[in-house]
Amino acid sequence: MKKLLLADDHDLVRETIAEFLRGQNKFDVCVADSLGAALDRCGTDGPFDLVLLDFMMPGMDALSGLARMKARASCPVAIISGTAPPDVARRALRSGAAGFLPKTLDPQSLVAAVHHMLLGETYKPMDFLSLEDSDLNQINLTPRETDVLVGVSKGKSNKEIARDLDIQEVTVKLHLKTMSRKLNARNRTHAAMLGRDMGLA
Repeated sequence: MKKLLLADDHDLVRETIAEFLRGQNKFDVCVADSLGAALDRCGTDGPFDLVLLDFMMPGMDALSGLARMKARASCPVAIISGTAPPDVARRALRSGAAGFLPKTLDPQSLVAAVHHMLLGETYKPMDFLSLEDSDLNQINLTPRETDVLVGVSKGKSNKEIARDLDIQEVTVKLHLKTMSRKLNARNRTHAAMLGRDMGLA
């Protein structure tokens, strides 16, 4: 069984990916919520066969976090991200990342990418890398994220939005988090302002 280290500061994303990989019965997955915690896990729980680092989590400081982990771990280190543009992905690969995994990857592609990197290959999502950064200027919110943004713009609380949409409050929080990342919003007020400016809400 291969031993993986997954570091991501978003609890739900981290645990969802970790549980999916564990469910393959081929991976022992350790988790961390920051680069510092991931570096510590290398000392306490290593060695690992592969490390997956979220690009935006605390301590990463852009790609310097990749270099620090590569120096600490004696295994391939890959970057995962839901927000980094293609240029960052290309720079990560040039800096020696074992791969760049967009969080939009479907589950089976994620497993295939992990296997690919465990074989010593570099995983390059060519359809993503071929995009120009300007192609991502169009903010693509899901219908549900747009619904949540409309609620936020009206000054409603998460509980009120959940009731209006007939979904769980934790689901509202997840949509708020992903939507805020797409908008590059600092907080819900900023998200509401950006949404109105972009004509999204």
